[in-house]
Parts: sequence; structure tokens; C-alpha cells
Amino acid sequence: MDGLRTVLDCARHRSAPPWFIFASSREVYGQADVIPVAEDAPLRPVNVYGRTKVAGEDLIEAIRGEGVRAAIVRLSNVYGSTHDHDDRVIPAFARAAALGTTLRVEGAANEFDFTHVSDTTRGLAALVEHLAQGGDAPPPIQFVSGVSTTLGALAQHAISLGRAGAVITEASARSFDVSRFCGSPARAKALLGWSPRVSLTDGLAQLVDEFRRELEARPQAGGR
Repeated sequence: MDGLRTVLDCARHRSAPPWFIFASSREVYGQADVIPVAEDAPLRPVNVYGRTKVAGEDLIEAIRGEGVRAAIVRLSNVYGSTHDHDDRVIPAFARAAALGTTLRVEGAANEFDFTHVSDTTRGLAALVEHLAQGGDAPPPIQFVSGVSTTLGALAQHAISLGRAGAVITEASARSFDVSRFCGSPARAKALLGWSPRVSLTDGLAQLVDEFRRELEARPQAGGR
């Protein structure tokens, strides 16, 4: 947070302040009362990560009040790369399915809005173009699919795409997680003409296939 505060303080003292995009998260909403969640829903984070994102948004809103064009983007379970963090749910499930190993599901009934990285980058590019051309910073905006999927269904789908032998083990949901989220993409469409294009079915199939190809390309143990 000190880093963001320092950058924004520098912007205040420039004769021509730059524009900003702050990457926030669906975690700022916490356990939303109404689904799908719109950007004007109350911010009630339930964990440290969510609270830090709210604090960052507060800093952005403050500098917006001083005339700096600063935008807030709230992201939701972005996936689609084999180079993602190993413990994130879709990469973990896709890798295990491609290997034919165990998918550990923590809270099978929990459901989330998964957004493909190509959709997210299209949205960010549209926002960058808008700001670079001198457009006003929009209110907080989220790039989401508008569809929620349970972790149990996600794991089953990954197994159907993967190698024989993959199995599911279930565990209790993590106590520090939000249990469900589905966002509305209406504001992104209205302000930027953005809509999601990649379905979870297609995006997950692509990721499992990429993990499989990487596995097959590895040198065999003992080989040259």
C-alpha cells in the first residue's frame, strides 16, 4: 500500500498528471447479498486481501477527487495460463487432470465467476485506449463472465477433459474464502462495449490441452 501511495503522491505534483488503472478484486464485495453482483454493491471484504484492495480503491478515489484520471478494475478468478500460480484453483485442477492425478476440492458447493485471461486483457486494452485518448475515468468496472460454476462441477469437467486416472478428493471449504460470487458485466458493456467471449468450457479445455502438451514435451526420465 505504501508503494501505491508513493506513486499517487508523485502524480499529484506533476503539471500533467498521468492516468492510472488500479487492479482490484471481487474480494472487495465479501459475501454479497445479491447475485449477480454489480459494481455499486456494498464493499464488505472478509479477509486481509480484500481489505487491502478496498484500501487501494480508497486511495484511487481520493486522487480522482483531485482531478487525476484514475480507474478501478475489479477482476474475478482470471485463468488461462500454464504459468499461473500452482495453488490457484483452475490451474491446479487443469494440471492434475492433464497428469491424471488427484484434484483436491475445498468446498465443492462454493461457486465463482471464472474469466479467461484473453477476455480480461481485451477489457483492459479497451480501458487503456479510452484513457489514452483523453476519456474520463469511468466508475469502478469489472470484467466478469456473468456465469458462476461450483468447484465440484469445475473439477468434474476438468476430469472429463484430462487423462484417465484423475480422481477427486473433497475437503471442507477454507474459512477465509468467500463462498460464492457471480458478477454482472453490464457496466463494462455499456461503457466500453466489452463482453466476455471465451466460455469456461472452451477455456478449461484449452488449458488442460496446454498442460498435456507441456507434459508430453518434457524429456523422459533417464533420457538425453
